[in-house]
Amino acid sequence: MRIGELAERAGITTRTLRYYESLGLLPARRTGNGYRAYDEDDLRLVREIRTLRDFGIGLEETRPFLECLRSGHPAGDSCPASLQVYRRKLAELDDCIARLTGVRRRVEEQLGQAERARAALEAEATAPEGAPEPRCALVPPLSLDDPTR
Repeated sequence: MRIGELAERAGITTRTLRYYESLGLLPARRTGNGYRAYDEDDLRLVREIRTLRDFGIGLEETRPFLECLRSGHPAGDSCPASLQVYRRKLAELDDCIARLTGVRRRVEEQLGQAERARAALEAEATAPEGAPEPRCALVPPLSLDDPTR
């Protein structure tokens, strides 16, 4: 099949296919007239790359999966090197989740503080005029006839 058909069947652009070819991820076979030629195995490679990209795996990290497929394995992740890429990705995801959980906790605490401060301001603003000011339990209230005032 030619590049346009492969692109259509894989759901990507011809430009992307050329890029994969330039990285050595996709073979660069040519017909006698210079057209790129692809087969079903190439479609399988491109689909593997897309699946791995959806997992957030970088293009360079797809190489073990592609080599596994090229060597005749039924799946790109049935080789030890591919499993190692999965392990690294899981560790990366776990780290990211931990960092995001910490950030979420801090944002939640900040939101709670901001809501309490806003509620206090609203309560202060809605207090009726002439109402006594809040008193501190540790300091006795001031008297108007107190000469030390």
